[in-house]
Formats: sequence, structure tokens, C-alpha cells
Amino acid sequence: MLSFQPLGDTGVRIGMGDEIRPDINRRIRSYCNALEKNEIHGVSEWVPAYCSVTVYYRPHLIGYDELCRRLEALAERVEETSEADSRVWVLPVAYGGECGPDLEDVASRNGLSASEVIRIHSRSLYRVYMMGFVPGFPYLGGMSDSIAAPRLSNPRPRIPAGSVGIAGSQTGVYPLETPGGWRLIGRTPVRLYDPDRERPMLLQAGDSIRFQPVDSEEYREIRERLNRGEYTIRHQSNGEIQS
Repeated sequence: MLSFQPLGDTGVRIGMGDEIRPDINRRIRSYCNALEKNEIHGVSEWVPAYCSVTVYYRPHLIGYDELCRRLEALAERVEETSEADSRVWVLPVAYGGECGPDLEDVASRNGLSASEVIRIHSRSLYRVYMMGFVPGFPYLGGMSDSIAAPRLSNPRPRIPAGSVGIAGSQTGVYPLETPGGWRLIGRTPVRLYDPDRERPMLLQAGDSIRFQPVDSEEYREIRERLNRGEYTIRHQSNGEIQS
């Protein structure tokens, strides 16, 4: 059951549930695919979120009521997206030390060792529910509550690109150097956002991530290979790991 509400005078929010769940995420992805395949005159773009899709439109081309009618009718033509259509990216991560200055703190808060935090964090499959506050930032679901930790009371003014952090029961990756208050446990050399790539953002909503622990030497080697254009990020699709 869809719900519609205006978002300013150029947007409509389509609610698809009130919980962060994989089945709702699949429904949102399927609906976005339908928007892609069935152009609605006057619609300029759409933005998927945890439990909703926001559709932006040009009110001089289509009115709010007419748009809602067409968006509701579109729901009847949605083809369900399967999990096989989702990509699983494998991101190498150097945990702790300079790359993860808050790893020991996260471990201490949860009565764990640093190696246990790494094991728990890297064994999960994380779903990209939506893309956030800077280009390429993935909001992930699937982290174990056993390694949850609150945001820093005083955010850092500069966080290196690629930093992997924890905030509450969420984990995420900073694609750019920005301020931030998440507790940093590691860093990946993979660029989640690169304006010079044909497709600047590596990830998209509906993808999944696995974090693969690497040591500091492997991290430097991968970073150098990336800089030379010799490293291809692995991803898994339909059960196969691809390079």
C-alpha cells in the first residue's frame, strides 16, 4: 500500500513502509526500475530512501494530483526485483592503527578485543539502503549490534576518504574527505566516488558490501595499483566473484 504526501511544491514522497527491511528495499528498487522504464512527462528525478521514494517534478508540466494518480497506476506494472539482480562489492579494509583510530575504543565499549570487532564487522553482508549526505556515501544495514558505538561527542574536522566508521548500529564509508562524527575502525583504498570515472559513484541503492580485512602492506599495494589503474574492484553477482 503506497502513501503519498507533498514535499514542497516540486516533490512527492511515496511511502512504502515504516521499517528498514530487505523486502521493502526490494520494493523500492523495483519501483525505481519501473520509473526508469516508464517515463512520466514532467518528472525530473527520483531519490530512493530507507522506506520511501521521493519523486521530483515540474509543476508547470504536470500537477500534483495527476502525478499521484500516474504514480499509483505505475505500481501495478512493477516487476519484482530479485536478489540475483543485486551486486555484492568486496571492499578491502585495513582495520585499526592510523586507518582506524577508534577500533580499540569500539572494542572496549562492547567488551570485545579489536580482533573480535574486525571479525564481526567483516563477516556481515551489508545492504546499501540509500545514498547519502555527500556523493557516494552508502547508508548500510546489517551491522551486528554487538559492535555498536555512539557518535563522537566532538566530530573530527577532517576524515580521510575511504574511512570506515560506526555510528550507533550503522556502519558506513566516507567517500570524500569531510568532517564527521562516526567512530573510525578502518579504511579502504577503493574510491567510492571519482568524478573522472564514467560512472562516478561506485555504489547504488540495492547493492551490498562485504568488507575484506587486509594488512597495512596489502592496503598500500592495492592503493598503488588503483593509482596505476591496475586494480579492479571485485564484485559478486549471481553467486560468482568477478573482477
